[in-house]
Amino acid sequence: MRKVQMNGTSTNFSSSTTQNGVSKQNGVAYTKHNGDSCHQQMLQKNPENFLPIPRLKFRSAAVLVFTVSVVCFCVSYDGKFVFDDSEAVVGNKDLLPESSITDLFYHDFWGNKLDSKTSHKSYRPLTVLTYRFSHVLSGGLNPIAFHVPNIVLNAIVSVLILGIFSILFGGYALDAKSGKQIFSAPKSAFLCAVLFAVHPVHTESVAGVVGRADLLCALLFLLSFYLYIKACAVSLCEEEDKLIVYRPEVFSVPLLMTSMALCCLSVLCKEQGITVIGLCSVYDIIVICRVDFLRLIRTRTAGSNNGINGNNQLKESRLWVLSLIKRHLFLFLTAVAILIFRWRIMGSTPPTFQIFDNPHSFANGTFIRALNYNYLYSINAWLLINPWWLCFDWSMGCIPVIQTVADPRNIATGAFWVVMAFLIYNCVKGQMTQDQRTLTIALAFLVVPFLPATNIFFRVGFVIAERILYLSSAGFCMLIVLGVRYVCVNYQQLIQMIKLFLAFLIGIYMIRCVQRSIEWKDEMSLFVSGVKVCPGNAKVHYNIAKLSADRGNSDFAIEEYRLAIELNPQYDQAMNNLGNIMKDKGDLDEFAAAWMNLGIVKASLKKFQESERCYLTAIKHRRKYPDCYYNLGNLYLEQKLHAEALQAWVNATKLKPTHVNSWCNVIILLDNLGQYKEAEAATKEAQKYLPNEPQIYFNMANIYGKMERYQESEQFFLKAIQLQNNEPKYYGNLGVLYHRWNKLKAAETMYKKALVLNPADMASKENLEMLYQKLQKLKN
Repeated sequence: MRKVQMNGTSTNFSSSTTQNGVSKQNGVAYTKHNGDSCHQQMLQKNPENFLPIPRLKFRSAAVLVFTVSVVCFCVSYDGKFVFDDSEAVVGNKDLLPESSITDLFYHDFWGNKLDSKTSHKSYRPLTVLTYRFSHVLSGGLNPIAFHVPNIVLNAIVSVLILGIFSILFGGYALDAKSGKQIFSAPKSAFLCAVLFAVHPVHTESVAGVVGRADLLCALLFLLSFYLYIKACAVSLCEEEDKLIVYRPEVFSVPLLMTSMALCCLSVLCKEQGITVIGLCSVYDIIVICRVDFLRLIRTRTAGSNNGINGNNQLKESRLWVLSLIKRHLFLFLTAVAILIFRWRIMGSTPPTFQIFDNPHSFANGTFIRALNYNYLYSINAWLLINPWWLCFDWSMGCIPVIQTVADPRNIATGAFWVVMAFLIYNCVKGQMTQDQRTLTIALAFLVVPFLPATNIFFRVGFVIAERILYLSSAGFCMLIVLGVRYVCVNYQQLIQMIKLFLAFLIGIYMIRCVQRSIEWKDEMSLFVSGVKVCPGNAKVHYNIAKLSADRGNSDFAIEEYRLAIELNPQYDQAMNNLGNIMKDKGDLDEFAAAWMNLGIVKASLKKFQESERCYLTAIKHRRKYPDCYYNLGNLYLEQKLHAEALQAWVNATKLKPTHVNSWCNVIILLDNLGQYKEAEAATKEAQKYLPNEPQIYFNMANIYGKMERYQESEQFFLKAIQLQNNEPKYYGNLGVLYHRWNKLKAAETMYKKALVLNPADMASKENLEMLYQKLQKLKN
């Protein structure tokens, strides 16, 4: 192997030895091929020759990939602003000419201040800047001016992917004579690029205007990755008439700094751009430096000096190791600088998400959360495999939370990790070959860009987002091609079938892209498509209801709002909108009910002022509303406004004298306040309307017990038991009365009856134990 210093001034040749027709340098061997027979043998073993794909020049392949990409998504060129576009584009003041350009560098993606507590901390100023350009060029919010750039950007990324795949499959290579870059893997790279260009999971990123963040991020991500490899290509080795990057002892600092600058720009388009640092690291270690960690460990353990990754190699030359460390120092410092900047710019506080945004991250216990996260990984993998199962929103019940290990969905998680374990095993088994290195990079391309969405490092504000898979799909396409190559080489009788399969797959992907792009052109078609995939998603039904109401179809809107509330009883926005529709229709009772339910939700969220306002609004439109007064009293009680709570419950009993819960709350609160006479008076008043309500007698029995009026208390307890003889707390509290009254045998009987009805009654168990201890002392 001959080393060539590509600095434009000198060429250095390293020492090499030849043994048995094998040239070695630094422990790395390659076979010299002399004669046509040996060359023919090499060609026969080349998996590229078995792929049923036409061999094209790079320029022709690039034109075809660009065209295919445009054909798949061009139907969305005049689509409307849908879903998140309304907030990120239509309602974003940072796009307006009168807004200062500098403001968008202090605002999040949605136009809110980054240091605001309500901000999602999505800092993408360069993406917003391109929206502003589209706004200026079109003279306003012309959808075409926003959609066409997305279509073109995706096509450019697909072409750039073609070049990147050439490197990933064949390594960075130059012709030894001309110095021009070689299209190292024309068939594999071309097939990968076509699969990437037509993958339907990209539709959201292309057809949705907000997806431009993913497109710009991917563009700069790939350029950063390419320049990183280029920076290592200052020193090349000649192998088989090619100049390849192999364990460079020097590298281009300007190119490396440019690569890291592009990484920073990628992060300013979308946070995911920082993951290019991880991909560069993996590629540098595994492909450029060809470090085989397992072999290195085995060699050290055995004390052997043989092997391309053994101790002898490290002793002979440590310059490439030092160079590798320096490059990784660049990567590390860039990552730290980006993280510090992001932390400072967003006010040094993480974003706050509600349980509705990502309920799986709020699951009880670390183990249960881990089960949910891993299940979500399997769902993301399934979306890459089966992109017919796509939805614009995956929140609010679309994927129910896993609560137990016995949930059958954990089988999907197990299957996912079995496949991943199989792929990882094939990466590390034996001595690492070129195909194993390619497989490793494919997995890195699949996993590394997805890391920010794993919930491992921080909680994310979504369950699943198809846009997150834009870059990861490149690794998936590589895995598909590697699998196809393996089948074609080892099962040549299936090549014709593979050819038909690829034609079918590409064709069906293109059809799905067009179909999905049409769905993204209009909000109603997008929302309706979501119902087919996630019928249990309350947010999907809410969006359909809201759009239907805006279009004047109030009856259908009411139906969808009710379904959204049924799926998510705490959906306050749906309650609010439903209430407004009912008011417009003149149905004040249901309008008031909607406001009361909204008040209940607000109270559960500890939003007391908003809750009170909701209750008062309901009462304003339905003055005789005892249930609302009852809930208002509960709200006041939680705030320890006892007088207001009593008054609210009294109002409920005046409107509905048989309102049991209000009477009980009045009695219990007066009891807790020590106002026993008032409680007794309230009990007698309640008995006039509820003579056979056991709860009233039970509450008064407790009060008489505290007043040590044991006989009256016993009568009330017995009356409550007579009316409801299967309630364990009646017997348990009567047992406490007898216990304090020193009627120990009667107390024992009551405790035992309470435990028969409820064996888990800890209070009765403890009281019975204390009773036995007391009886034992009396005996002694």
